[in-house]
Amino acid sequence: MAKTDIMIGSHAALPPLSRALLALAKVALVWETRRQTRRDLRNLDAHLLRDIGLPRETAVAECAKPFWKG
Repeated sequence: MAKTDIMIGSHAALPPLSRALLALAKVALVWETRRQTRRDLRNLDAHLLRDIGLPRETAVAECAKPFWKG
């Protein structure tokens, strides 16, 4: 493989700025997924929470977290 080829599964072949931007994009994706998941969880009624085995208090506590906290 030539030195200029980009390896899809590895970040080693990417320039430093590209690696940093890719890492930033990954963090943004995690944050957006958390935000959407917590929004969806907030909209579940008591029946659906029972179906998934999640107490209302746990759901409320999870939804109260900011998107950047895991």
